[in-house]
Amino acid sequence: MNVTDNRKIIIFDDDEDILSICAYVLEEQGWEVHIFTDCGNITEKVSAIGPSVILMDNWIPDSGGIVATQKLKNTDSLRDIPVVYFSANSDIQLLATRAGAEAYLAKPFDLNDLERIINSVINKQ
Repeated sequence: MNVTDNRKIIIFDDDEDILSICAYVLEEQGWEVHIFTDCGNITEKVSAIGPSVILMDNWIPDSGGIVATQKLKNTDSLRDIPVVYFSANSDIQLLATRAGAEAYLAKPFDLNDLERIINSVINKQ
């Protein structure tokens, strides 16, 4: 399947404001947006949806973004889905690297940056 055919994105974040803003903007751009406020059963959630990209918050309950991302990257069928790590942490680049994410976005972020980062990781596939 061509990546451009799959316009599904998952956002893992426990901040309702960020979820609603990101979902609105991405839906306007033609994405099918799936949101979760925790990362319990993450491999099952991601497998069921089959997104072309994942946005992952650092402070997501229960295990946190690093563990959740590593779990995805250690699952053969999911490891190639790009993860964009996003957080207000000052050391986000280090956290994203530790997690195994393909890209990162510091909060607060500009919505144009969100779009640019998503497009950059999708185009690398």
